[in-house]
This record gives sequence, C-alpha cells and structure tokens, in this order.
Amino acid sequence: MALIRKRKLTKQQIRRIEKQQLDQQDSLDDSLMDGVVMAHYGKQLEVQITSLPNVIPEKPEVAADDPDPFWQPIELHDIWRCHARTNLPMLVAGDHVRWIADSNTGFGRIESVAPRTSLVSRPDRYHKLKPVAANVDILAIVFAPLPMAAPSLIDRYLVVCHHAGVRPLLVLNKADLLAQEAYASVQTLLDDYEALGYETVLTSVDCPENLLSQQSTETSASNGKEDVISQQGLQALKAKIDHKLVIFAGQSGVGKSTLINALLPESEQSVNVISENSKLGQHTTTTSRLLPFVTEDLSQGGIVDTPGIREYGIWHLTPDDIISGFIELAPLSAECKFRDCKHTQNAKGCALWEAVENGEVLQRRVENLVVLQAEADTKDY
Repeated sequence: MALIRKRKLTKQQIRRIEKQQLDQQDSLDDSLMDGVVMAHYGKQLEVQITSLPNVIPEKPEVAADDPDPFWQPIELHDIWRCHARTNLPMLVAGDHVRWIADSNTGFGRIESVAPRTSLVSRPDRYHKLKPVAANVDILAIVFAPLPMAAPSLIDRYLVVCHHAGVRPLLVLNKADLLAQEAYASVQTLLDDYEALGYETVLTSVDCPENLLSQQSTETSASNGKEDVISQQGLQALKAKIDHKLVIFAGQSGVGKSTLINALLPESEQSVNVISENSKLGQHTTTTSRLLPFVTEDLSQGGIVDTPGIREYGIWHLTPDDIISGFIELAPLSAECKFRDCKHTQNAKGCALWEAVENGEVLQRRVENLVVLQAEADTKDY
C-alpha cells in the first residue's frame, strides 16, 4: 500500500488556519453564557440562564408573504432544554455550566461544567455511582412519626453527608403527632441526634389531601387550630436554609413535597397520600429538580427535590469510610483490642460495646454501624 505523504503547509497557510480557528473560538466565546442545571431528564437537561452571551442573535427578517420561522429569544432567567457534550461527566441539578443556545431550534448545548464544591451521589440498582445533586450546602434529612421513622436510614444519610462534605439538618415533620403516646419515642430519637451535635428542627406541615392521620386532623379541626398546626416550625426551617442550596431527602411519605409546597407555594409539587395498607409513602417525585427561593437570583439558594427512596445504598464506601461517618464512634474504634475488629456484639475487646455497657454511646448506633460496614464489606461487583 502506498504511503500517503503528509502535506507540507506554507507559513501563509498555517497563519490562515490559525486565524480561522481563533475566529471560530471567538465566535463560540461570544455565544457562550452561564447557567445552572435545574433538572435532568434522560439525555436532556433544563438549564436556567444566569448571564447573557456577549453577542445576542437577532431574529432574522422575513418577506411579508413568508411565514415566520421558529425563533426563541435568549432572555435572562429563562429555562432551556439542553444537550451536553459527550466528553462531560453526568450533569445534575445544581451544576454551574457554560453553554450555547440555538434560537432557531430552541435547544442549547452545554460546553463545560465548573468545578463542584460538593457532589451528593448514590449507587443505583446496577451498582453504578449516580450523582444526585451538585454544589449542595445542606442535606435536610426529613423523617416523621408516620411512616415510622427509620434510624438506620437516617444514619445512612449522615454517612453520606460526611463524605459529600455537606451539612446535615434533621427535620422532624408532622411534629403535631408527637402529642400522641404512640409516637412519643420519635421525640427521643430526635433528642439523641441533637445530643450528638446534629442540627435539628421540628415542623408540622400538612394539607387536607395528605391523609396522614384522620384522628389528628379531626382533633385539630375541632379545636380550631388546624391553620396553626399546618405552619409549625416553618420560620425556623427557613432561617436555617436561607441562601443555601438544600437537598430534601428521606423516606417516601414523610412530607418532603408538602414541606416544599409550604416553603415555595409556586413550586406546585405533587402530594400523595399514605398507603393505608402498608403505612409507607407513595413515590410522588420522579426526577431531581432545583427549586430556587428567588427565580431571578439563584445565588439566594433553593431546594433540590429528589425522588423518594426507602433505601440508600452505600456500597461504594469502605468499612473505614463508614465508621468515620459515625462521629461519636470513630474515635473509640482506635481503642479496640484488635485492629480488624468488626464491632459485633460478641467481638472480644471491642471499645464500642464497652462504651454501650457504660452508657456512653447508643446501642442502636453501634448496631447500625455493624450493618452498614457489613454491607460495604460484601461487594459482589
């Protein structure tokens, strides 16, 4: 086979090609603008414009007899559907991007993503690490008396916060139910986490469509206090998340969407009822979406509403990673008799169980640690 000789370019040709490349780059730079990813739908993303390009395209003029072509103007704060370049990582709500809009089609193309200050991820059912939201400040862990609070899930979220570099905030919703004797233990659960140094807040936000407890609704209505109960703790919650980007996460049915409706009435999040048979929540949110506190100023923060989940796998972490997320147990582990201590109840010389016997740490926290470490130590992929 004959070799194809590389063409030797003259200096003038090289200068012409370099000039064309610079012109193309300048043209691209003039068309680029800043934006924030608001939601991710499969291969498409919703991006809000946060700065306009240097050059804004003008709508072409058409003859009087010709029909107007499709044209979408580029305006600040508008939201566009976009595709991302194939060489970019998976983008999620909260990502800050540089992108270009095509007014002739109404679609945009994301060219680059800014470095993230934080990234909350979780493994999916295929054991692949899936990002949930970027540049998050706070993970609001929402739980409630009904459906019954799951301390093991709360501990999972706390481990996630520790490794994602976000601040946890424990939100006990439906706090009006604590007056019922059957749910008094949930207050103790909240007090336990508060004693560990975690920030907490009590809320009770409900609506007629969310039939959480007919007895509770009838009681509050008969006392004429339903409006007061429905707004309990909202101002305290607002103060804690003001100017922050927040993820609301927790079991389905704990009232995440209802809380968001109360904080941002214009968000119009769908609210579902508690399943009477299972007492578990029904999923209402289908994709992570950023809901800003102020539409015209994303710097004032917002809420990333994530799909309801009952499990949160942390198989991507090591046993050592997991114990570091148990802030009161991690220092004690260094005092165990054996370096490879599994911290099970029958483990010889385990400092954690000695602390349990002395009333220094909670037994359920050690038990949850053992379960999570075992989960991380049995990877099948």
